[in-house]
Amino acid sequence: MIDSEIREISRNLGSISYEDSTILITGGAGFLGSWICDSLIQQNAQVICLDNLSSGRLENISHLLDNDHFRFIEHDISIPVDLDEKLDFIFHLASRASPFEFEKFPLDILKSNTYGTLNSLELAKRSNAIMLFTSTSEVYGDAHIVPTPESYQGNVNPVGIRGCYDEAKRVGEAFCMAYVRQFNCDVRIARIFNTYGPRMRSDGYYGRVIPRFIQQANNGDPITIFGDGKQTRSFCYITDQVEGLFRLAGTDNLKGEIVNIGNPEEVTILQLAHNIIVETNSKSPTIFQELPPDDPKRRCPVIEKARDLLEWHPKISLKDGLRRTIYSFNDKHKH
Repeated sequence: MIDSEIREISRNLGSISYEDSTILITGGAGFLGSWICDSLIQQNAQVICLDNLSSGRLENISHLLDNDHFRFIEHDISIPVDLDEKLDFIFHLASRASPFEFEKFPLDILKSNTYGTLNSLELAKRSNAIMLFTSTSEVYGDAHIVPTPESYQGNVNPVGIRGCYDEAKRVGEAFCMAYVRQFNCDVRIARIFNTYGPRMRSDGYYGRVIPRFIQQANNGDPITIFGDGKQTRSFCYITDQVEGLFRLAGTDNLKGEIVNIGNPEEVTILQLAHNIIVETNSKSPTIFQELPPDDPKRRCPVIEKARDLLEWHPKISLKDGLRRTIYSFNDKHKH
């Protein structure tokens, strides 16, 4: 299924092409990164995948290791790296983003996320490469304006438990714009909303609600909902997300642009749990636990800028995307 979806991404890009480009993907062995690696190989790009495998997995890219167009480097981007190749593009995806780590390792998250972005920007500056920084909807915090446009400046608690991640991404954006203004680097910023699909860690390690709910439903375990379940999120299927990122990096004259890439289909966590129970034919009950501090009440993007600048909008509905994701999880566990 993944192979056909990779081909679909390339078809949807139209005139945008990465053929013969040399491209660095930091965090390339992760969920999103491995899809980008696959899609770029499909387009005959030269791909350098850099990952320290702290959360990324070699199995996501093992099928690419013998490909002449692919090179894997096991390295932590928060430590400077020298590359022989002149880069055309950098997709900086590497990030520590697990809510389970926010309380235990806040300093590590702050340092790795900020140093990693700085080191990626230095590589972009050296090669005169176009860099795409994957920021996050977390920069908006508990937004007062929902759906949220890029112009919204955020409502973030800098000293709260989530602050180490949220502020690292916010300062990452500030670094990007500093390199644009001071060194005339071509950097684009994608504010990504929740992404899901095949290759997500099924253990829910990253606090990602969809794989956790699927695993609980498949096992017949209670579905764990934090708070009353009325908080909302917007979930973007992986193929839509990858296409959006490719369009943002590959469209001319977008230096310094900041664009929401997400699906404006807003759903409550309670409704999401119900949908997954139905799609898995599960009899799992739902149980409620205390809501973590600073958890946003609503999360939904305004995507008019993506429509106008990138001619992009998500094509996969939540229902269809959940079916594809559940199928891939179940198929993986059969083998």
